[in-house]
Amino acid sequence: MDLSIHDLVKRFGKLTALDHVSLEVAQGSFVCFLGPSGCGKTTLLRVIAGLEEADGGSIRLGDSDLSAIPARNRNFGVVFQSYSLFPNMTAARNVGYGLECRRWDRPRMQNRIKEMLDLVHLADQAEKLPSQMSGGQQQRIALARALAPDPSALLLDEPLSALDAKVREELRIEIRAVQKRLGITTIMVTHDQEEALAMADLIVVMSKGRIEQIGTPQQLYREPATAFVADFIGRMNVLPLDPGAAAGSYSFGGTALEVATTVNGSKGPSAPAALGIRPEAVALHEAGASGENILAANVRSVSFLGNITRIELAPENRPEIAIVAELHGTAAVPETGARLAVSLPADALRVLS
Repeated sequence: MDLSIHDLVKRFGKLTALDHVSLEVAQGSFVCFLGPSGCGKTTLLRVIAGLEEADGGSIRLGDSDLSAIPARNRNFGVVFQSYSLFPNMTAARNVGYGLECRRWDRPRMQNRIKEMLDLVHLADQAEKLPSQMSGGQQQRIALARALAPDPSALLLDEPLSALDAKVREELRIEIRAVQKRLGITTIMVTHDQEEALAMADLIVVMSKGRIEQIGTPQQLYREPATAFVADFIGRMNVLPLDPGAAAGSYSFGGTALEVATTVNGSKGPSAPAALGIRPEAVALHEAGASGENILAANVRSVSFLGNITRIELAPENRPEIAIVAELHGTAAVPETGARLAVSLPADALRVLS
């Protein structure tokens, strides 16, 4: 069943945590709520789970209105950042706790516990206490416990943020594989853009209680609609436009720039705020090179990062604005202080509101 959220409002005193939020979550999809701390993503998840009561709007699961249904009756599996396992229970008993509460008969419950432990590859840890397991293993048990009662949806509240980088990377692959195998509707809160890009079918980017943009990872990376999304998803050079340009014209540092198309197939709004371009799309040439969308700039810094080298440049006519270029592989690297021509390809520039 699809999950439908319409015009949701949540306030804490004078603070509006959710400001008329609406979205659709398709059955079987993996959706990430992504944004900085305080953007409202966790509040939105908690309202969906029934752990917070909304001040306005509605949440529907298929034909059912969840507004008056308490959390315990919504049939959602929830996994928190802190594993929240019972320390005096074995892994198997933790997984079976929700089944005991639902009064499953013992043979059925034992079969389900085994199935869930097999699913998260921890059948050999069944009799261990949480204190005898690693953080990654504990989070797998928490996931198995959430999935055991066959919930309508799985809600994940930053489930990987307490783990080290290597374990996080392994677990995000495993969680995605489990979600695909079960076909369960899953919503995950994260502030980690790489995590969202790697795991989600759809990303909901939030800021200040509102949705900035909804799209696939590829759409958000290639076609950000606002400067906030462009800067939050990956790296983006944001070039504030010179004032006074005619509608449909773009100028930065006194240089007229040609722009191909934006996401809607047009050249964007009549009064855009800025242009954006990804560092990997910026091309560097010898000083004096001519052509479309060429700026003169000086190399401010050079950072070697293994597979890429990051070059920070100061445009001569807008030195307060840094343009970052990324060179891959064995490309020739300029010296700090060198004067170069910077090319901003028209088909890589995006109009940002």
